[in-house]
Amino acid sequence: MEIQVNLKSVGKKEKAVKPVIYEIQGHPSTVRELIFAVTDAGVREYNRSRESSGLLSYLTIEKMDARAQEGKISFGINHGESKADLSKARENALQCFEDGIYRIFLDGEALENPDETICIRKNSVLTFVRLTMLSGRMW
Repeated sequence: MEIQVNLKSVGKKEKAVKPVIYEIQGHPSTVRELIFAVTDAGVREYNRSRESSGLLSYLTIEKMDARAQEGKISFGINHGESKADLSKARENALQCFEDGIYRIFLDGEALENPDETICIRKNSVLTFVRLTMLSGRMW
């Protein structure tokens, strides 16, 4: 199933929210299933990129400009050896949702409970918002 997820660009110059299409398995009927499906898709993509990073790619002017707006120009190489663990990623994603680290909105409506029933239609739009502290110290 394809879902549309609104993502905020990281760049400082461009603060736009852009729609991105994600391919997830199945048809989630609860918030918990949605979190797991999106996490699974992210882990699959991450692990696939780890397997295919055998050759060093070159940076075009366009890629350098795009990465400069993100705040870091690099080849995008992760020098870690391990792949992402799906069960740990799922556990972490669910715990972060329950702890209020991020919020999920489906067609503009906030999803509050992991066991809440949802209905994702063809034109539904999901928005994931990572919340940050407004005061305090970094630890």
